[in-house]
Amino acid sequence: MDLVLDILDEYAFDKVYAQLVPASAFASSLNSTILASTSAGLNSTLNLPFITSGSASSAWSHLVSYLPHPPLPEDLLLSPTHTSIPLTSAWPRDYIPRQIISLSVVTMVGIYLLYFVFATLSYFYIFNHEMMKHPRFLKNQVRQEIMCSVKAFPGMMALTMPWFMGEVRGYSKMYASIDEYGWPYFFLSIFLYLVFTDYGIYWIHRWEHHPICYRWLHKPHHKWIIPTPFASHAFHPLDGYAQSLPYHVFIFIFPFHRVLYLFLFVIINFWTILIHDSDMITDHPLETIVNGPAHHTLHHMFFTVNYGQYFTWADRMGGSYRQPAKELDPMLDIQALEAKRKQDLGKDQ
Repeated sequence: MDLVLDILDEYAFDKVYAQLVPASAFASSLNSTILASTSAGLNSTLNLPFITSGSASSAWSHLVSYLPHPPLPEDLLLSPTHTSIPLTSAWPRDYIPRQIISLSVVTMVGIYLLYFVFATLSYFYIFNHEMMKHPRFLKNQVRQEIMCSVKAFPGMMALTMPWFMGEVRGYSKMYASIDEYGWPYFFLSIFLYLVFTDYGIYWIHRWEHHPICYRWLHKPHHKWIIPTPFASHAFHPLDGYAQSLPYHVFIFIFPFHRVLYLFLFVIINFWTILIHDSDMITDHPLETIVNGPAHHTLHHMFFTVNYGQYFTWADRMGGSYRQPAKELDPMLDIQALEAKRKQDLGKDQ
C-alpha cells in the first residue's frame, strides 16, 4: 500500500491536499495574528485558534485554518503575504490524518473496483448460469451477495487500517530494490508467502467453523450454498478481516518486495472470486495439489471440508480434505430436477 500511496501522492494527492488544506490558509492567518499582537505590544505566544484577516483568500481558507496541522515550514511563516506562499498543503505526506484519509479512499475505491470488475467478468464469462436453477440457489441471491459485500467493505477497511498504516510508516519489512536480497530470495519469498498465508487462512477459516462463533461470524458467508463470483467477498466484516490477517502479518515477519506484494494482492482477490464460481471441473493434473473452484464448491456444499485457500496440503494435514468427484457435481441435482419435471409433465399429458 505504501507504493500506491507514493504514486498517488506524486501525481494526484499533493495537488488535492494543496487545494483542500492549503498552507496559505494557516500561514496568512498566523502572520496576521502575529502582526496584530505585535502592534498591540503583545509578545507572548498565542495559543488561540486562527482568526480571519483581510489577507484570507476565501471563506474556505478561513474554515480550514481551524484544522490541526504539524508545524509549518519556516519559509512559509516568513512569507510577507499569502499570495507569495507557494501552493502546497499544510498536511505533508507523512502527516498521520492525511495518510489515514488517503488510505481510506484508496482502499475503498480499490476494493470496489477489484470486486465489481473481476466478479462481473467471472459472472458473465466463467460462471455457469445453469447453476442458478439449483434448488438451493436463493431467490435474488446475486443481489443479496452484492449487498452483503458492499456493506462489509467499510468495516473490513477500518479494521485493516492499522496494518496499512504500519506499512506506509515503515514498520513492515517490505523493500523496494531486488538488490537488497537478490533474485533467489525474491522467488523463494513467493513460495513462503503462499504457504504462510495458505496455512494461516486454513486455521483461521477452520476455527471460524467452531460452534462458539460460527453462527454469528462465518455462517453469513455460508448462506450461499451454490455461490456465484459475487459471493467471494460476501462476509461478516470481522470474518473478512480475520481471513486477511496472514497477508498483513507476513510482511512484518519476512522481507517482501513491495511491487510483488501489490501484484499478489490483486491476484489473490481475483483467485478468491474465481473459486466461488460453483465449478466442478475434475480430473485435471493439479487437482490433488491446488485447492481450486471444485474444492471450494464442496466446502460450501458440505461445510467442514476443504478450508484451504490455494493448496490442498493444509487440509490433508488437518484431515479435512475431500477430493472433488463428478458424482458430487451440483449440476447433477439440476439435471435430476429437470428430469423429474419432464417426467411429471409427461404424466400430466
